[in-house]
Amino acid sequence: MPILASMAPSSGFALFNSYAFLLLFLPLTLLAHRLAQRFGGGRAAIATLVLASLVFYGSWAPTGSWSPWFVAGLLASMGVNFQLGRLIARRASEGVRQRGLLTLGVVLNLAALAWFKYANFAALTITGERLGEIILPLAISFVTFQQVAYLVDASRGLAREHDVLDYMLFVSFFPQLIAGPIVHHSEMLPQFRGEGSGGRARSGDLAIGVTLLSFGLFKKVIIADEMASIATPLFNQARDGGDLSTPLAWTAALAYTFQIYFDFSAYSDMATGVARLFGIRLPTNFDSPYKARGIVDFWRRWHITLSRFLRDYLYIPLGGNRKGPARRYANLAITMLLGGLWHGAAWTFVFWGGLHGLYLCVNHAWSRLAKAWRLESMPRWLRAVGGLGAWLLTFICVVVAWVFFRAEGFDAAWSMLASMSAVGEAGWTPPENPRTTALLLGAALVACVALPNGLELVGRFGPTVDWAERGGLERRPWCRWSPDWFWAILSATLLGVAFVHLSRPSEFIYWQF
Repeated sequence: MPILASMAPSSGFALFNSYAFLLLFLPLTLLAHRLAQRFGGGRAAIATLVLASLVFYGSWAPTGSWSPWFVAGLLASMGVNFQLGRLIARRASEGVRQRGLLTLGVVLNLAALAWFKYANFAALTITGERLGEIILPLAISFVTFQQVAYLVDASRGLAREHDVLDYMLFVSFFPQLIAGPIVHHSEMLPQFRGEGSGGRARSGDLAIGVTLLSFGLFKKVIIADEMASIATPLFNQARDGGDLSTPLAWTAALAYTFQIYFDFSAYSDMATGVARLFGIRLPTNFDSPYKARGIVDFWRRWHITLSRFLRDYLYIPLGGNRKGPARRYANLAITMLLGGLWHGAAWTFVFWGGLHGLYLCVNHAWSRLAKAWRLESMPRWLRAVGGLGAWLLTFICVVVAWVFFRAEGFDAAWSMLASMSAVGEAGWTPPENPRTTALLLGAALVACVALPNGLELVGRFGPTVDWAERGGLERRPWCRWSPDWFWAILSATLLGVAFVHLSRPSEFIYWQF
């Protein structure tokens, strides 16, 4: 994967899959939060979480030792956006146009993001030389989008709360600070002011939170990191000019496909679970995307809050689907190109986004044809076969796109795809331990498409703030979590197995964005 920034030699508490976070930061924060609730009330509990979130953010050490400058930068960003949001909301409530203030706020946020994340990329593209080392502040992409959404919502009269402590927690709440989900002001503020961090977490929240945390940690340490051990050497070989055989190329592509799936699924479960320990429900951000039967469906399941942001604040303002099919496809392409660029300062990310934009255009065009041809009236068995074909085609398209997302440069990506297409020069040399590798990849595929995800397991308890809206409460009735001894023992077992293998915490893939 292209290097986006200088990664921290010491991540402190900022990795959920680290002993420092699990054994020190999280228990101490829970204890402090409960004591603040009991003896100081809701505002004290919120202040405790804000302080803990800043400590969490500040524990990341890009220079090898703790530095206050990145925390100061986050505080400055929150201060400027809070004041701008308050002014914008006040003028909006008075019926005064606030386009200038909104433009100023958006420009300031995007300028900071552009400098830290894209300055060297632009300089390298234009002049062939880098400007020098620019350390990317942790979570700047997520913080920027979240605060831009807040300013736009304030201009629309949707963000009317003006308490600085609430706003600071809305931006910096540590379970979702590093890699999302990207939350809306309206989703979080009522929870801060009602039950949850500002009131008292319900007794069931601890059980649900620990369950999701255990399942997520197991998926990251045991499954995602195991897939990484297969994919990384092969992608490195392609990067270094080595020609992979067709079986090896497919092994690399599929291993990374499952690595990023379980990595992001693990992070989403852990973020949701940790937030739930404090009585807070985050929005749904991951919903078994490899079960999708079309790219449109895939993006309704993968990084759901990013898709929502791009739809609400880019695609719809561009015109959405209101100005005819040609304009719709152009808007989709622009949105996905910028979505790809958001993921990283490299042309491979832009190409990945553009490829998904093309997929979406084809999917929408096919849906129009299917409706015109009344394909829904076909016999049930034929529709079932068509559904299986749609799933397989979607999955293969996603795998191909992931090659560009992961490969370090176009040469490596095209070489990998050539080998996958059986036109490479390395022939059909199988991977080492082919049966074991095939078994691992097959088991991962079955888990992705046949088993319920973590949120589905606890679905009847409303794990996320929008779970009922997504129609998720009654999924998988044969596999329902309950706060009983069976699930407690299973969660403890998974947690124990993950702890045994937690020798060196690895970064989540979206931690880099």
